[in-house]
Amino acid sequence: MRLLLSVIATSAVLIGHASVADAEPVNADRCFSISRFQAWKAIDDHTMYIRVNRNQYYRLDMAGRCAMLTRPDAHLITYWRGTSSVCSSLDWDLRVSQGVPGGITEPCIVKTMTPLTAAQANAIPKKFRP
Repeated sequence: MRLLLSVIATSAVLIGHASVADAEPVNADRCFSISRFQAWKAIDDHTMYIRVNRNQYYRLDMAGRCAMLTRPDAHLITYWRGTSSVCSSLDWDLRVSQGVPGGITEPCIVKTMTPLTAAQANAIPKKFRP
């Protein structure tokens, strides 16, 4: 029994290290203050764009399907813990709500957070520009 518990504990630690290692590296140049997060639009149930500081854009790719992102009445719920800066996908704790008080929420796990160049941001179709 002790051997089984030891194997389970070791596996959990290794899995945790693998998921952290798979995340994109933290680069201070790509960080922004949570107070500067202004708008978002989803292009599908795996991808969304966000706008920060009026003209700074990021693409967030989800680890899996987040079906409520594309609903017309979707509301983004963000939880921030610790620091007031967002620098990588690990800093996001997102949920999407149907917009009804006390309604169902869906967690959306951010896999990657990619800052966009001015040219990339300008190439976002108008209907998907936050």
